[in-house]
Amino acid sequence: MRSNLRENRTAGAILINMLLAAVSLFVNGFGVYLTIQANIGAGPWDVLNLGLSKTLGILYGTASIAVSCTILGIDVLLKEPIGIAMFIDAVVVGKSVDFFNHIQAVPPASSLLTGVPLMLVGLTIMAYTQFTYMIASLGCGPRDTLLVGLAKRVRKVPIGAVSIALLSLATLIGWLLGGPVGVGTLICAFCTGPIMQMAFRSVRFDATGIKHQRLTDSARVFFSGQKPIKRGA
Repeated sequence: MRSNLRENRTAGAILINMLLAAVSLFVNGFGVYLTIQANIGAGPWDVLNLGLSKTLGILYGTASIAVSCTILGIDVLLKEPIGIAMFIDAVVVGKSVDFFNHIQAVPPASSLLTGVPLMLVGLTIMAYTQFTYMIASLGCGPRDTLLVGLAKRVRKVPIGAVSIALLSLATLIGWLLGGPVGVGTLICAFCTGPIMQMAFRSVRFDATGIKHQRLTDSARVFFSGQKPIKRGA
């Protein structure tokens, strides 16, 4: 049973893991919300989402979905593996932020003294929910997939440099659209990776050992009852 669930061998296992991914991403959205409420500058992708939201007069979640779907389209063009959870990611996180904004769950921080701890709590929540999202084995997020896809095509450039270039571009466009850039943007850029690594180590999780199921394989299991084709991560 555990093997079936881990490898998404049955329709029931896929449904359970879809629910796990959705709940994880909803809570992840709360972490994102806290980093925004820190009020000291948003993370690179959120600078872009908030800039679009401000410029177009739309909700953060709507802007986030638009950006995620655009990136997902690029992932498809790059012929990178697409999983069900990528579509869940594209919708749930942004709308989760909208929900917490609507209920005014946490007031905006009024200073660096309160803003920095709030941002670090948000990043920690995001790191642990990334773990629970990834163990569903139904695909990485659209942005992570884009990063890997670009890194494959510029092999002479370290993936870290590709990541910096991608985040810098998102920040620049977002800033030009009126998104909030500040010390929090730097905290997100430089602390997200180490905090995630700390979280993964604390639960003894190796992200490289996850074999994500492609959308086509999920459909094969779901509609025909066939076992998924074994692939690499």
